[in-house]
Amino acid sequence: MLLTRHQTPSGPRWAADGHFLPQAFILDFLLEFPAGRAADVLRAIVTAAPAAGPLLPPIEPGQEVWASGVTYLRSRDARKAESATGDIYERVYEATRPELFFKAIGWRVVGPDAAIRVRADSRWNVPEPELTLVLNRQGEIVGFTAGNDVSSRDIEGENPLYLPQAKVYNGSCGLGPGIQLADADALADLRIGLQIYRNGQLAFAGETSTARMKRGFAELATYLYRELAFPHGVFLMTGTGIVPQESFSLGPGDRVRIEVGGLVLENVTAL
Repeated sequence: MLLTRHQTPSGPRWAADGHFLPQAFILDFLLEFPAGRAADVLRAIVTAAPAAGPLLPPIEPGQEVWASGVTYLRSRDARKAESATGDIYERVYEATRPELFFKAIGWRVVGPDAAIRVRADSRWNVPEPELTLVLNRQGEIVGFTAGNDVSSRDIEGENPLYLPQAKVYNGSCGLGPGIQLADADALADLRIGLQIYRNGQLAFAGETSTARMKRGFAELATYLYRELAFPHGVFLMTGTGIVPQESFSLGPGDRVRIEVGGLVLENVTAL
């Protein structure tokens, strides 16, 4: 079942498999239930009205997005190459405890066809395509969406303590087009693809699979919920296995296409 969020004349409204849910429905409500009941809850309340209106990011304004780092070998190698303290990333990759950090609050997230941004004070910026988990209040996996963890690699490379500035700024987080209900087993080997178009021409393409992750989804979720409560659920980006070559940086007008398990998120790049 696919959950989408639409802009309508009466405000944002959620839909399930192409039909509107009640106007009062918010995602927080669904994420109060055990993961195994999510589909039944939606089937019980979905209306017959066909969904219409532009897609919005599939997240409530007050919900949080967190992210995971160095969960793929390719990410470890890229982070080592960009940093003068590359041994830090080697140690994180091999450590028991994963790297987790805050990425965005819901009202800062951009959805399909909206503008992602690169920092004006950065010279090296890349999109990071990531399977993004949707977790309920108990920390269970309810589903996933496609995520773009836009990053300023030169800022983080200068000093690891600059990570928040490299990762958290206006337009740095994209989610969409919707939330696909799924459990952890269904996410074990999903294709992740990235294409970047410049002036209508393909400038970069890459792909990977969630099967190449070093860490498991349940492992990441468990660490996130240690000493942290998310009564309205939370979104967790799970790291990237696709990093463009060092000579490439996003520029204004670039179109970024991310595919995660059949979900496609497209955004244009702006300053």
